[in-house]
Amino acid sequence: MNIETVHHKFELDITIQPGDIDQLGHVNNIVYLRWVQEAAIAHWSVLATEREKQRYLWVVAKHEIEYKRPAFTKDEVIAVTWVGKAVHRTFERHTELLRKSDGKVLAKALTLWCPIDAKTMQPTDVDEAIHARFSTQ
Repeated sequence: MNIETVHHKFELDITIQPGDIDQLGHVNNIVYLRWVQEAAIAHWSVLATEREKQRYLWVVAKHEIEYKRPAFTKDEVIAVTWVGKAVHRTFERHTELLRKSDGKVLAKALTLWCPIDAKTMQPTDVDEAIHARFSTQ
């Protein structure tokens, strides 16, 4: 993926680990949430410059997640993520977790991310280039 594909969907293959399975025999809900975060971090890592990665970190302000279907050890999963709108220091990110074999949605999430300054660890504004890459508006 290159910077010109900013507003396109980004995909991350997920491998289910034995520790991801709970006492009900399927992937635990908290693992789904971890995958949502991993997809966002991977997307940032692909699109951000080295300078931007050194200057900014991101923290979650809010997660909304809807669990649709269980995933099991044998399943292959794809996390699909894309950016939404940004208002001041709040950046939306959408994520769907899909079962690779049939494309069925396992979970949907909307996450609000806030940029922080890597040195001060305080919320910060981002430059126009980052805003343009990580926001639809």
